[in-house]
Amino acid sequence: MRPAALLAVCALAVSLLVAGCGTEEAPSVGRAADGSPTCRSRPSTAEPTDIKRDGVRILPPGCDTASGAPIDFEVTNSRTEPLTYTVTFEIRDSAGAVVSSPRRTVAAVAPGRTVRDTVQPGEVLGAGAALRVRIAKVRAVPAGEDTADSATCPPSGMRVTTDRGDAAMGLRAVGLHLANCGTAAVRLHGYPRLQVLDEELRPVTGVRILDGTGAISTAGGPDTPPRPVTLRPGETASASLMWRNTTESGEPVNAPYLRVTPKPGSPPAVVTPELDLGTTGRLGVGPWVKDKDRAPGSGERP
Repeated sequence: MRPAALLAVCALAVSLLVAGCGTEEAPSVGRAADGSPTCRSRPSTAEPTDIKRDGVRILPPGCDTASGAPIDFEVTNSRTEPLTYTVTFEIRDSAGAVVSSPRRTVAAVAPGRTVRDTVQPGEVLGAGAALRVRIAKVRAVPAGEDTADSATCPPSGMRVTTDRGDAAMGLRAVGLHLANCGTAAVRLHGYPRLQVLDEELRPVTGVRILDGTGAISTAGGPDTPPRPVTLRPGETASASLMWRNTTESGEPVNAPYLRVTPKPGSPPAVVTPELDLGTTGRLGVGPWVKDKDRAPGSGERP
């Protein structure tokens, strides 16, 4: 290419970058005359919402765009309390098919702070240059109410998590799990107390929390009456969450978060069961049952 033409191309590239076309510069890998790798920039085909979402931004990659190369990103907490972020990415091939869904948790990001981190995409087949990465989902839990991804046992000695659940014909069932990770016994009796939260961690009004799941569905068997539960260190208990996602008239409720108080007076924990309640306005919860005492099929599945 003639020098004048090369300068014109460079000037055009700089002007596009300054103008902010909504794309990140993503290098591709070339080879110099001596065979060593060199980088040349090319605009990514990713949409702006693919690389920047809910306070998370994918950073432009370096020269290493080979399959399995790490993904650099940054998290900015624009809220007023420390948050723990769990970011799910999607890596797609040239046909748009998802080939990997890596996830990374960044703990206790302080208000106003930006934290950089890296996620490993895992084993990905195909040419690196043909792959595209996007941010699929961002969940941010108050750091003081995060027990699922805490590196250490919470002061309460209780770690609260949810499983992936099950779904069939509009019926949803998710297991709520409590582990005694402390050094003293934990005593439970009755139902966990629940508060449904929206994407901004605000309480959702108009949702009835029902003691028991029988009013939602009897497919899991009759409701089990609450009984006292004592968990020694290392022991676990669980409770069933059940709802329907039927949508009729009105505004459907999609609430990712649930604030759980395991027993009266205990500190709450926030989990992410991804509640798609439709317009039903009801969420059923079963009582705590010690896991070794739970009969197979006792309300854990629809």
